[in-house]
Amino acid sequence: MNPVPVMKLVEVIRGLQTSEDSYQSIKALVEKLDKVPVTANDRPGFIVNRILLPMINEAVFALYEGVGDAEAIDAAMKLGANQPMGPLSLADLIGLDTCLSIMEVLNEGFADPKYRPCPLLRQMVDAGYLGRKSGRGFFEY
Repeated sequence: MNPVPVMKLVEVIRGLQTSEDSYQSIKALVEKLDKVPVTANDRPGFIVNRILLPMINEAVFALYEGVGDAEAIDAAMKLGANQPMGPLSLADLIGLDTCLSIMEVLNEGFADPKYRPCPLLRQMVDAGYLGRKSGRGFFEY
């Protein structure tokens, strides 16, 4: 998880051919690095991205559909869901191009319309609005 020096979580992926020895070795290494291993099976998005990115994508849809402006959407999720930062600010931190790429992987992997990237997300990436790394995303930096 990014940023690596700050985040404690490491998703340890168990593939179809992952041996028990390999799994235990990686789990021990993660713990030695003072991180917390969480086991996930090899599925699109694993755990965090499978849950987090659809939430971010839905926040982008809320903005796209005029439910609220970016500030209101982020404030509502911080105050109403006790999140440390709003989903649009988080998308800017992750990078809108990265968010779009993950949504495309989920969409392709599950062939379920609930993983369809919001058109606004695609438009912003196409325009070069990538979030913090470009100086502009849902907010200006």
